[in-house]
Amino acid sequence: MTQSISKPNVIWVFGDQHRAQALSCNGDPNVHTPNIDALAGTGVNFTRAVSGYPLCCPTRGSLLTSIYPHACVPAHQAQLPPEQPTIANVFNDAGYKTAYFGKWHLDGFDERDGRASHHIVPPSRRGGFQHWIGYENNNSQYDCWVHGGEGDSAFQYRLPGFETDEMTNLFIDYIRERGKEEEAGNGTPFFAVLSVQPPHNPYYAPEGTMRNHSYANVKLRPNVPSIPRIEHSARSTLPGYYAMIENLDWNVGRVRQALFDAGLAFNTHIVFFSDHGDMHGSHGCEGKVVPYEESIRVPFIISGEQPHYEGRRNGNVTAPVNHVDIAPTTLGLCGIEKPDWMQGTDYSHYRLGWRTPSAEPDSAFLQCLDARESAAEPWRGVTTRDGWKYVCAEGHAIMLYNLNEDPYEQVNLVFQAQYRNKRRELNERLAAWIRETGDSFALPD
Repeated sequence: MTQSISKPNVIWVFGDQHRAQALSCNGDPNVHTPNIDALAGTGVNFTRAVSGYPLCCPTRGSLLTSIYPHACVPAHQAQLPPEQPTIANVFNDAGYKTAYFGKWHLDGFDERDGRASHHIVPPSRRGGFQHWIGYENNNSQYDCWVHGGEGDSAFQYRLPGFETDEMTNLFIDYIRERGKEEEAGNGTPFFAVLSVQPPHNPYYAPEGTMRNHSYANVKLRPNVPSIPRIEHSARSTLPGYYAMIENLDWNVGRVRQALFDAGLAFNTHIVFFSDHGDMHGSHGCEGKVVPYEESIRVPFIISGEQPHYEGRRNGNVTAPVNHVDIAPTTLGLCGIEKPDWMQGTDYSHYRLGWRTPSAEPDSAFLQCLDARESAAEPWRGVTTRDGWKYVCAEGHAIMLYNLNEDPYEQVNLVFQAQYRNKRRELNERLAAWIRETGDSFALPD
């Protein structure tokens, strides 16, 4: 059975702190991700996708609005402006049903005031989604509380098992409901989001995947320094990290099967990504926020079983996709033009050959407005389509890498005289990004 309605459905599936390198289809020998690999194999894998601000709240605000963080959600625990339209509002106006399941982290709750998982996000601040079951934030995957509804139908309860499994159960229930409507002849296209905390720390997962990984068997990336305390830290966290990714992969397989069972698989786009990465000892760092590849580089895959094979594309793409581009690209997959207030680019033509390409930037703009964790100070940067990265702190350049010859960023070229012209060229491109987006930052002369 295939869906009879003409408008396609689209779903987002994403985790937290899942770096692009941590997939078997992207070459990581420590992890086995057959279901996500299948998405990449039958879809389009954007190998140079980035999180333009590698921190949860700013990235999530830009995911939903396609507005750069400095003009939307500029910092950790900053609130998404309640009056700001989101991608859900655009889909609502186009006649879609919209639903959100899982981690939100956009209501501005200060975690010094208590546990964010018990904070209730008011219906008016749920981004316009018609159906919403989630939580503000949670760092305890076996003690995850969700809430939703409003008024007399409001609810809050503790999920009975591991977060990713339980949120996927709720997501699959939603898919089944849409399938029943379609079978009854009153189907409506939908946009639905599954957002889970793993593989964010604490790094543990169900026993079935934890037993596949151990301290001794982790193969560290070449840019993890051979310093005992750093290697020990990385080896201590990576087994749980990879186990959570394999658990997420298993749940991706469950979602795909649910779409088939509901008769919706051949008219549903699947967009898989992450909010940002995780360092795990690379360059001696932990966490995110720094502009290294392990922190900023994220998976971004557009897939799904499509009924019209002519013009459907697959393979690897090096377009410089940024987090602000995900909403316009998702709308493009459904034939909906992005509204004027969205700042990102629609890259849907890389999946749908019949879509007319829009003008594309030659690079992606990187920001850190609020230094935390590993970042010593705010910074701005740019990654280019042809493989260069340039990053500045206020008034001085700090990074220049040729990622084509140095993917692990082991040779910083920023202080080498022979790259003066390249540094000047990229500094000018970064200055243009700052002007074009209405940002403010003091670059080197």
